[in-house]
Amino acid sequence: MKIRPFILAFASALLFSCSGGERHVSYVDPFIGTDFNGHTSPGACVPHGLVQAGPQTGIHTWDYCSGYRYTDTLLLGFSQTRLSGTGCADLGDILVMPFSDSVRTDYASHFDKSSEFAEPGYYTAYMDENRVRTEITAAPHTALYRFTFDGPRRNVYMDLNSVTGGRKVTFAEVSCPDASTLAGTVKVHGWVRRQYSFVMQFDSPIVSQREWREEDKEASYRVFSFEDNGKPLMMKIALSSVSAEGAGNNLAAEIPDWDFEKARSAAVASWQEVLSMADVMGSDREKTIFYTALYHMYIQPNNIADVDGQYRGADDKIHQAASGKHYSTLSQWDTFRAANPFYSMMTPQFGGELAVSMIEQAREQGFLPIWALWGQENYCMIGNHSVPVVVEAALRGLPGVDADEAYSVVKQSLTQPHRKSDWELYDRYGYLPFDLAGSESIARTLEMGYDDYCAALLAEKLGYTEDALFFRKRSQYYRNVYDPSTRLARGRDSEGNWRTPFLPFSYQTSSKGGDYTEGNCWQYTWHVLQDVPGLIEIMGGKDAFVTKLDSLFVFTPDESVTGYVPDVSGLIGQYAHGNEPSHHVAYLYALAGRPDRTAEVIREVCDRYYTDQPDGLCGNEDCGQMSAWYVFSALGFYPVDPASDTFVFGAPQIPGADLRMPGGKLLKVRAKGLSETAKYVGKITLNGVQVSAPSITLSELLEGGELVFEMIER
Repeated sequence: MKIRPFILAFASALLFSCSGGERHVSYVDPFIGTDFNGHTSPGACVPHGLVQAGPQTGIHTWDYCSGYRYTDTLLLGFSQTRLSGTGCADLGDILVMPFSDSVRTDYASHFDKSSEFAEPGYYTAYMDENRVRTEITAAPHTALYRFTFDGPRRNVYMDLNSVTGGRKVTFAEVSCPDASTLAGTVKVHGWVRRQYSFVMQFDSPIVSQREWREEDKEASYRVFSFEDNGKPLMMKIALSSVSAEGAGNNLAAEIPDWDFEKARSAAVASWQEVLSMADVMGSDREKTIFYTALYHMYIQPNNIADVDGQYRGADDKIHQAASGKHYSTLSQWDTFRAANPFYSMMTPQFGGELAVSMIEQAREQGFLPIWALWGQENYCMIGNHSVPVVVEAALRGLPGVDADEAYSVVKQSLTQPHRKSDWELYDRYGYLPFDLAGSESIARTLEMGYDDYCAALLAEKLGYTEDALFFRKRSQYYRNVYDPSTRLARGRDSEGNWRTPFLPFSYQTSSKGGDYTEGNCWQYTWHVLQDVPGLIEIMGGKDAFVTKLDSLFVFTPDESVTGYVPDVSGLIGQYAHGNEPSHHVAYLYALAGRPDRTAEVIREVCDRYYTDQPDGLCGNEDCGQMSAWYVFSALGFYPVDPASDTFVFGAPQIPGADLRMPGGKLLKVRAKGLSETAKYVGKITLNGVQVSAPSITLSELLEGGELVFEMIER
């Protein structure tokens, strides 16, 4: 019998009401971002869990980076891992599919979209051809399934070869320790070369098993059949980066029994604990957008360490995590901008553990992670933006972070050669010449300059004067690629000549050549997070700077446009909110004395590109960064310089919020008079005292109190 959505909604509401108090999880809609190119998934997971078990509706193409797309009505099965909102595909491990009829060759099934329901830590759908309702909940390393069959048989299909993005399984070994358990180890050659082990356990013994293998596949396919006793079939799958024994220990520690509702309640409670850091005021729609954004921010990074703290490191050796946790899935090119500053501000224990994990990976591979997946380096994107995260953690004294050790790996990462470094060229020319360095020369020069600035901050604090001067000098290399004739960042060769012909609207990325990364010079010219006053100065002062910045939001492509980059989305003129290098740009107006323009841009972005619908994200979620921009901007301030202790004022988009700051302080943020037309900030007060600066410090926020924005019409 199918369970209709109104019954599921009632059960969910009952769960919330029985617990007492406001249930922040009730406002989360996991389907936001699952359409267009948000690349999120509605699967079941807990904060930072290694397992994110959920529906797999696609394997190949860029649309299926998370393995799911909202508009699909055909389910391939349910996989146990996925990437949240990335622009590359991988994971989607251990595809399983229940079915109630006889054994066949194709186990995909259409599903009734009205039967599909998700909340934090829970997912369900009914499969029409297979005549099964599937329910999933999760713990950090373990997924728990409940299959309710409508037909005469209880069968489960398992495919270890199915990996998102068409990645290749290179090794698979599976054993059956007893009649209801499987254990195995799988190696995958994908975005990284990774290895995982698993234990799969059923609450009924397997009465028969069919196994077959295709000629070009390393892993076999299996169908398990169970006695038809008229009851739902329960299944657990636990993962480990270390061993099958580790997976078994994870399973025993996290979900030792077969109580589905108990496990589901624990998963929901873990999300409620995270989301309750903020009591948001506003309409149900406003709360849905805000709390879903907060939910997305804490799905990843993922803790890949077992319950005993062991993990498989970048050197493919087994290590013991200093904090007991080791985080990977580090989309640092994206998250350093806002997600990581939010973690360190609101959840400093996690922020410290995350920085320590980066330092541990640096010990294993010789430099801080650039983009880490399952503990392995994939070298994706440019710069090394673990540097600002580690520097911020050291400057703030986050738990477990040793400042001297942090500086040691920061310096090593920015001076010692590795696969993505060009230090000799960088220092010889004061920029990366496009004729010698290859593609992305300008984007890399600008991004690396911010890392250098961060290194200088930590060197100065620790008293390394010579190093500080070296990195400060490097951080000013952006001036060497600024073309005063166009007032844009422009490619330059080793002779000092500007790139000709110059195509300012041409979209470029590493696979297409050119001087920029997933964008053009209009997006990258503003990428001087470390020295906004200096950028204003070389552009001719505040008035000229604002005029040029205005052009960004109104220029539309002309005949010079070439190339197509799917990441460049959420366009307002040449401003691309769907890609992270643009995220700080609206706040540059405030630093140039035009906070009214900051308010206008933020309102337009929020209204157009953050909604409560499946297509409610205008670009890849990118492991929390797209949502972090919204959370900060909705509150009224943003970390333009993420490693510093300052946040630039914007304009709130919600009536208010009470933030539970670390240490027990309460910060009350209020936007008095906020309306559709009253979107400008007339005055800001902190505890009754007017604030005249364009920014506020972290220490002021952590002290709590009342931050009031007086909103006005223009």
